Amino acid sequence: MPRITGVDVPDRKKILYALQYIHGIGPKFAADILAEAQIDPNTKANELNEQQIAQLNGIIDSGYLVEGALRRQVQQNIQRLRDIRSYRGERHRAGLPTRGQRTRCNARTRKGKKKTVAGKKGVKG
Repeated sequence: MPRITGVDVPDRKKILYALQYIHGIGPKFAADILAEAQIDPNTKANELNEQQIAQLNGIIDSGYLVEGALRRQVQQNIQRLRDIRSYRGERHRAGLPTRGQRTRCNARTRKGKKKTVAGKKGVKG
């Protein structure tokens, strides 16, 4: 299994898709990296030699924010929003959607599992 920037990428997949297992590299960046390294995107990851792997590592390290550094930067951005008490920061703090989605129904991904609240049993009068 080739190790690129500290991540084990799957060796039986084409390198174009294997690179996308690295956090911060999507389809476009993967294609750009391979074009810069002059590696055929259809090559399987286990067919790369040590020189090509070193070349990919060099390109990614010098030009792209990936893995731990990217996660840290995203967390710092969210913390900054919380610190300045912006609307988006408050939504992050409350665990609610931050981009204007409705919460009356849906929003289960952000809100978590349903918490049942006891309501009225029936109208007595």
